[in-house]
Amino acid sequence: MRFGLYALGLFHVFLHSRGAPLRHQTMKEFNRILVTAALPYANGPVHIGHLAGCYIPADIYVRYQRARKKDILFIGGSDEHGVPITIRAMKEGITPQQVVDKYHALIKKSFEQMFISFDIYSRTSNPVHHETAAGFFRKLYDDHVFEEKETEQYYDETAKTFLADRYITGTCPVCSNPNAFGDQCERCGSSLSPDQLIHPRSTLSDAVPVKRKTRHWYFPLQHYEIFLKEWILNGHTEWKNNVYGQCKSWLDNGLQPRAMTRDSNWGIPVPLPHAEGKVLYVWFDAPIGYISATRELTPKWADYWQQPDTKLVHFIGKDNIVFHCIIFPAMLKAHGHYVLPDNVPANEFLNIEGEKVSTSRNWAVWVHEYLEDFPGCEDVLRYVLCANAPETKDNDFTWKDFQDRNNSELVSIFGNFVNRTFVLMHKLSKGKVPVWHEKIRDEADTELIRQIEHTKITVENLLETYKFRDALYTIMDLARKGNKYLQDKEPWKKAGKETTAAADQEKIDNCLYLCLQLTANLSILINPFLPATSRKMLYMMKVVERMLDWEHAGKIDLLKTGYSLRAPELLFRKIEDEEIKKQMEKLHQNSVKPNTVVETAPPPPEKKPEIRFEDFDKMELRTGMILAAEKVAKTDKLLKLVVDLGFEKRTIVSGIALHFNAEDIIGRQVVVVANLAPRKMKGIESNGMILMAEDANGRLIFVAPDEKIRAGSEVR
Repeated sequence: MRFGLYALGLFHVFLHSRGAPLRHQTMKEFNRILVTAALPYANGPVHIGHLAGCYIPADIYVRYQRARKKDILFIGGSDEHGVPITIRAMKEGITPQQVVDKYHALIKKSFEQMFISFDIYSRTSNPVHHETAAGFFRKLYDDHVFEEKETEQYYDETAKTFLADRYITGTCPVCSNPNAFGDQCERCGSSLSPDQLIHPRSTLSDAVPVKRKTRHWYFPLQHYEIFLKEWILNGHTEWKNNVYGQCKSWLDNGLQPRAMTRDSNWGIPVPLPHAEGKVLYVWFDAPIGYISATRELTPKWADYWQQPDTKLVHFIGKDNIVFHCIIFPAMLKAHGHYVLPDNVPANEFLNIEGEKVSTSRNWAVWVHEYLEDFPGCEDVLRYVLCANAPETKDNDFTWKDFQDRNNSELVSIFGNFVNRTFVLMHKLSKGKVPVWHEKIRDEADTELIRQIEHTKITVENLLETYKFRDALYTIMDLARKGNKYLQDKEPWKKAGKETTAAADQEKIDNCLYLCLQLTANLSILINPFLPATSRKMLYMMKVVERMLDWEHAGKIDLLKTGYSLRAPELLFRKIEDEEIKKQMEKLHQNSVKPNTVVETAPPPPEKKPEIRFEDFDKMELRTGMILAAEKVAKTDKLLKLVVDLGFEKRTIVSGIALHFNAEDIIGRQVVVVANLAPRKMKGIESNGMILMAEDANGRLIFVAPDEKIRAGSEVR
């Protein structure tokens, strides 16, 4: 079964390469690379969704570039300001500083144990950060960039403080959840503002908040709209579809001024004489943390931030796209002295067992707990989270898939090949690298050599374009080819005789030699993904880490004839059913079920008037296939679809954009009402209707045949 998955993965690699050549072509030469990973809030531990979203992809990219001997820095740190910190402090009955001290240490340790190889992991409570962020704000203020405005905001008269959005709860206008926050409903996922909440209340005192006037400094994003459109929409068409699409949507809808200060006593004080009780907005402060951490790391920090031959790459989750692609670049542009990001390869979200991660409900797999439960299995988690990475759409982590990928892929494919190679090398070649006999090289040998060389080039291209999941598929497929080569050659059979003929011995030598060279290549290729595994392989081969330099990949003379190697050690262990059962029990037992929502059976659907068969027979229902899909400009709900009905292609406008990404539904079978009268929607003539089913939670599901069927087939 897993072999089929790898074949599918490789097909995906070539199908979605957009015609790119195998050898990576750099559009611009950079002398240094600066990589940042999103600063996690220091209000709780990190979970596997964080790792999959940005930290493992960033680490893979950095390790690869280091292997290429690039001048690269990897910057990280904890975000220690903002409302989530103060909310956690209230819940735990401690000060905000105690909260950030506690969780910064836990997060930093988790990253270290998962081999996330930051050059520095700093924190925004450091004095150098306060100085840097305040200086940045002051320069924009002195340059008259900000707009000073007085607005009305919610105020808690009991607690005597203005309320940030997260300090306000009320009833969600979308799903009627009585405990929705002022910025988002965690039940239905709707983005909200405090003004939209029904019966808003303060989380500090449970009092009904009132509106009061307050003064803040706004960054005029609208003044940078033309620059951002040119820079992103024309200058960065190579960005991932989810990133480019979200930026385009924001820019198409027009940018508005955004407040860069808040009323609070926790954060970086606004560096102005008339701003008592006000701090920098956490999303102004936090990205500057990348700059301050670099300052803390090296006196040459300005080379990485202010020289045009620096390649700046931000690794983030999709919830941070707007801040890293629109707000922060506009801030950097306004300042005038900084480079702009070359790429922002954001991932989507990772769900757990079919449900969205919820830290408030404890529906998560916490990294520090995983490390306790699966000691020595750090690379297994890295592997699963990369193989199942939400690179183009939300993906799902399940413990069953975790077990299957470990047992069927890491153990049975990668680990099996390396172990068999070393066992046979000791059994048939006395533990020493055999001689290579070029004169008897056969077609299978030549093909394996070609695959080794080809894989290096393919992986290179994929890593340079941030396709980490496909790169991992490609490496694992090379290990699978090694297994097949070894199985086809069967060197143990040729050595089974009392005296092995010279010709057979040469064939045994060639087989073992190539398998050992393939093992050496696998250690180089897998190192960015599974660094601990790579080092185990180095130990067995008795070679130094210098062999992991990328320049050695693709070569078949890495282990010299006569060199003695150590005895084999298993790279991975099998994960048992009982371990998975315990994790499932732990997940469900520890999670907090929402106790504020009364689940009731849905009311019976309202009956529509009875129709006769003749009425139904008037409808022409046909199967179709979606050939193309794109968001309709200046709308939230509409997708413009091109649907193949077999006998013709139709344009259909469908209100499903809130439920599906355009790129995810291309190739989907659908059922179409084909004889519906045309209707214009946003200036586009729609010729038909896609049939959908809606569940009790408002989720839409395509109505489609169970099996593949020719487009245009009539539905009776």
